[in-house]
Amino acid sequence: MLLRNKIARILSARPLQVLARLFLGGIFIYASLDKIAQPQEFARIVTNYGILPDFLITLPALALPWLELIAGLCLVSGLWVRSAAFLLSLLLLVFILALGFNAARGIDLSCGCFSSTVADKENIYMLIFRDLLFLLPGLLIIFFYREKKGS
Repeated sequence: MLLRNKIARILSARPLQVLARLFLGGIFIYASLDKIAQPQEFARIVTNYGILPDFLITLPALALPWLELIAGLCLVSGLWVRSAAFLLSLLLLVFILALGFNAARGIDLSCGCFSSTVADKENIYMLIFRDLLFLLPGLLIIFFYREKKGS
């Protein structure tokens, strides 16, 4: 029980939580910018995943980058921290599942993570691994973030 409390204290320590917030928020802010600037290119990437029917491509292609930006800004600024971390973690899980679905089908594709260029292809298993690593700060925030006292 003492070890569990010590680990919980370490994981909820303010410096680690701030680092997790800035890292995850910064990643998603950066990831959103090219997609917002080039929505048609990002829509092509969403299409290439082969998961959604064509008539459902536009809404996620337009909404996802803005959700990433807003949630990332919330994390960086310290607003609605748990909610923003939950949303970004949920998005990461969806991305991991979509990548896994295409890996199982043997399809190599551009993930659209940091670039809207369809030609940017990476090893799909490395993308899944990277997204799993990006999920860690989100889970750290969700389970161990404590609101500042007195605010």
